[in-house]
Formats: sequence, C-alpha cells, structure tokens
Amino acid sequence: MDATLKDTFIQRWQTYFPGAELPITFYYADDLGDVALAEVTDNTQCFIAQLAVVRRGESQCFTVDTMVCPGAKKYVGFSQTVMPNFEYFLSCGIPGKLEGERYKKTPEMVKDLVEKAPEFVAPAPYIVFKRWDRLERDDDPEVVIFYAKPDALSGLFTLAGFDETDPSAVIAPFSAGCGSIVQHPYVQKDADHPKGVLGMFDVSARPWVQKDILTFAAPIARFAQMVDNMPESFLITPSWDRVKRRL
Repeated sequence: MDATLKDTFIQRWQTYFPGAELPITFYYADDLGDVALAEVTDNTQCFIAQLAVVRRGESQCFTVDTMVCPGAKKYVGFSQTVMPNFEYFLSCGIPGKLEGERYKKTPEMVKDLVEKAPEFVAPAPYIVFKRWDRLERDDDPEVVIFYAKPDALSGLFTLAGFDETDPSAVIAPFSAGCGSIVQHPYVQKDADHPKGVLGMFDVSARPWVQKDILTFAAPIARFAQMVDNMPESFLITPSWDRVKRRL
C-alpha cells in the first residue's frame, strides 16, 4: 500500500468531505494473513450484511465457504454457475414452485442479461475487505468502495468526471448489490478509461444499508487520479462549500 496515497486521501477527505464515511477496499489474496475469516451465522444471508462490520473498521476475509448467498459467490468470482431457473427467479417466477423477484419483465430478458454480464474468475481463494484507514504497508487494494449519502455522492460523481470528456465517466449497471461493488468495478480496472460505478440500487440488498446510502466504487488507479485532482477541482469552490456545510 502506498503510504503517501493513504495519508493524502485521508487528509483531503477530511478537508473536502468532513464527516463523511471513510471508504472500504478489497483485494484478492492467496492466504488469510492476519485478517479474521468472516463468520457465518444462521441469520446472515446477504453478503452486504456481512460487510457492515468492515464499514465499522473490522477487517474481514471471505472464501467461497463463508458466503451464504450463491449470487455473492458468483459476483466475487468464486463461482461461475447460475442457480437453476434463475431466469424465472429474477422475473415472473414459476407458479407453485418458485417466487419471482420481478426485476425483469420476462425470463428471456434475464437470459439476455446473463449473456451480456461481465464475468471473471477470482484470481485467488480469499477476498479481503478493509476500511481505508486499516490498510497496512503490505496490502494491495484493488477497488475502493464508498457508502455515501447524496451530497457526498454528488461530489464523488463530479470528481470522477473532472478529467474526462466522456459524459458516462460513471456508470450505474443493473446488478446485485454485491456485483455493483465487486464485479463491475473490478472489471473496470482493466479498461483503457476505468469508470466509477454507482450501486446499491438492488432492492433485495437495500434493507442491509441505511435508507439514504448508495455506493460509489472505483478501481484503485482511477481512485488515485481522483485524489490527485481534488485540490484543483470544484472542491475548492464556493459552490462546493455550500454543499460541504451539509455533510
């Protein structure tokens, strides 16, 4: 972990986003290291719920066996399979057999969605989540994830487009909550112009975050550029000062 980037971000975050929650990060690893392996309890089903402790500063490591949700296993790259009848599960269901979530109008649309979705295989058996201030010298974070309220989110969104002419410097793909903070930003790290990813629009994941929280995630290289741009961006203007007072 670049100690200069770590300290610079914290200082600038406190200056331009005072009181806003620090982001969390993740990286893949071949071993546990000194990070606690996440515990699985009977009432823990959604992976987003399992990440709540990371937001509070408790680092956690996950394997395929510590994720209850089969969807989460796929979206972090630990599994390449889709549950049986997934096209019906995400759409209209099967009467008397399977309740549908009705997130898509037809099973055929779900099949098309699955075919177009980015896929990747986890490069290592462990995925480690740490809050930014808990990162250590030997850590190598690959994605930075903000849980943000609207005012902070507007700042992150605008900062991500500060050095880009593409009006879609930030994307909001249809995705499970875990896909929006792991799969999509992880895939973006290999793009020529990595994009930020807005997420946590997943209705099934919403109960596991506060009602006024969405996420913004970016690959570490894109995040570093955003941090570098902070002192010359809109963040130093009276316009942002008016917003900053509400953070």
